[in-house]
Amino acid sequence: MLVDTILQTKGAQVHTLPETCALADAVALLNANNIGAVVITGTNQTIAGILSERDVVRRLGVDPVEALAMPIADCMTRDVFTCERITPIAEVMERMIRHRIRHMPVDENSTLVGIISIGDVVKLKIEEAEREAAELREYIAS
Repeated sequence: MLVDTILQTKGAQVHTLPETCALADAVALLNANNIGAVVITGTNQTIAGILSERDVVRRLGVDPVEALAMPIADCMTRDVFTCERITPIAEVMERMIRHRIRHMPVDENSTLVGIISIGDVVKLKIEEAEREAAELREYIAS
């Protein structure tokens, strides 16, 4: 299975903000869309970073009032692990576990084409296991 399998079901919508926005803007976007991460864009809509709930909590834990006024550029994770549509799901799982990340933007030819989460991957794996179990039950019954 490939990342594209998830994107075909989930869609390619990605919530983004420019790195010049304040952390408060990102918190509002995360809350309004019930999402766990927002991709931060730089010039020419390139991926400049990613801001996750974890990044927000780390900043709020130090100084909540000042943190919300900070530019996202000062709070985001700059080293973003990405994948492509053709990346195998097993490889995505391995990267997410190894780097302890829960969201991975899908990048194709330097263009952001989607984002997948660990929840998307787990859902796909559960569906796959259920499908295999149903096929085995059908095979045994016939």
